[in-house]
Amino acid sequence: MQTVLIIIAAIIALPFVIALFIPKEYKVARSIVINAPKNEVFDYIKYIKNQDYYSKWNMTDPDKQQIFTGTDGTVGFIYAWNGNSKAGEGAQEIMGIADGERLTTEVRFVRPFKSTGHLYMITEALTDHSTKVSWGMTGKMGYPLNLMTSLMKGGLGKDLDISLNNLKGILEK
Repeated sequence: MQTVLIIIAAIIALPFVIALFIPKEYKVARSIVINAPKNEVFDYIKYIKNQDYYSKWNMTDPDKQQIFTGTDGTVGFIYAWNGNSKAGEGAQEIMGIADGERLTTEVRFVRPFKSTGHLYMITEALTDHSTKVSWGMTGKMGYPLNLMTSLMKGGLGKDLDISLNNLKGILEK
C-alpha cells in the first residue's frame, strides 16, 4: 500500500518538477506575404477595430461585449472585451506605432487566466505591391502555468496563421 501511495505522489509531483525546468517566457511569430502596397497594409492593421474581420481570437465570440477607449490607430487606444469561455475577458492597448513599420500592443487577459502578452505587427515592403507582415506575441507564464507554454506556442502559432491568411484575403480583394 505504501508503494502505491509513493507512486501516486510521484505522478502528482512530476508535472511540478518538470515545470521547474521549462522556460517561463514564450515567443511565437508568423509571417505572410500580402499582395498589396505596404502603406495600405499598415493603414489597415494599425486600427485595432479591424481585427474583428481577420483575427481568429476576435471571431471566437461575435456577441462579446466590447468597450473602446481613445482614438483607434493611435497610442493609448484600448479595446476591452468580455465574452464567452472561448473569448475570455481582457483588454488590448496600443503601446507604440512606428508609422508604416510597426504596431506594438499589450494584451491583458483577465480570464480564462490572468496574464499579459506583448504583440507586434511589422510590415516590410518586398516590392511596390507586396508586403511581408510579421505578427508575433511574447509573454511570461508563472510557475507552474509555464507547463502550458509549449502547448500554447503551438495553438498561438496556428491562430496567427489563420488570422494572417484572413488578413491576406481581405487586403488582396
